[in-house]
Amino acid sequence: MNKDTKVLEGGPLESLFSGNATAKILDFLITFQEWDYSESDIANNAGVSVRTVQREMPKLEQHRLVESTRTVGRAKMYRLGKSWKTGFFLEKLALALAGTEIERMLPKDVKDVKKELSKVMVARRK
Repeated sequence: MNKDTKVLEGGPLESLFSGNATAKILDFLITFQEWDYSESDIANNAGVSVRTVQREMPKLEQHRLVESTRTVGRAKMYRLGKSWKTGFFLEKLALALAGTEIERMLPKDVKDVKKELSKVMVARRK
């Protein structure tokens, strides 16, 4: 197979994460789940343009990662779609990725302490 030949055309993640802006939007909604947000709130807090949010939200809704909660005036409000499997597991994936990044940043001696604590916890269960 030629290295320039793509094995999978338009996979599910590629169709979703077409650019960094989508990740910023999702990171914001995952981190700040307590409320629902308008497109302009999401844009301001995620560091992307309102037009980008307007373009991405229908796709994120279609993939059931975000959900529209209500309308306030003319503003449609959104939040992470945790009631759907895809939104629920996206949050779990984001938390797992954050945990991996934190572990990677820990000094070796802290990792050794964590490993020893895990051994003690396993021994206590027996």
